Amino acid sequence: MQILLIADRDEETRKRIAGFFNESEYSVIATDSVDVVLHDVLKKDARVILLGSEFDGLSAIKIIPLLKKCNQNLTIILISNEESPAIIRRFRREGIFYHALKPVNSDDQEELRQVVQCAFDNSSDKIISQKTPVGRLCKERPTPEAG
Repeated sequence: MQILLIADRDEETRKRIAGFFNESEYSVIATDSVDVVLHDVLKKDARVILLGSEFDGLSAIKIIPLLKKCNQNLTIILISNEESPAIIRRFRREGIFYHALKPVNSDDQEELRQVVQCAFDNSSDKIISQKTPVGRLCKERPTPEAG
């Protein structure tokens, strides 16, 4: 089973996202601890991480380069309400795969589901523009309703 790591200081956000993925094909680890994140990244158990803009007192912009050095193949999906183009560009230069806003409704959860699935299906060296529909980069899969 593939490990999906969720790292965010906000417990409510972690629980909401973890709850959404708990009934999926992924083994979910939700934490606010840098120790847990580094352990799973160094062991190369975690291939995809949903990373909040801050956790365990550290800014994501400072931890992303360290995570990438620990595991070049790690795919980082930033979960942040940050909308400043300059800051988002900086995150992209650091090697994030995708930037998503914190999920608040079922459409946001569906976006996360698609992005995570795409992240596991694709190599970590592809950066997705927020304006590029995920379906263009990933094989379209039927939704559960479509069968």
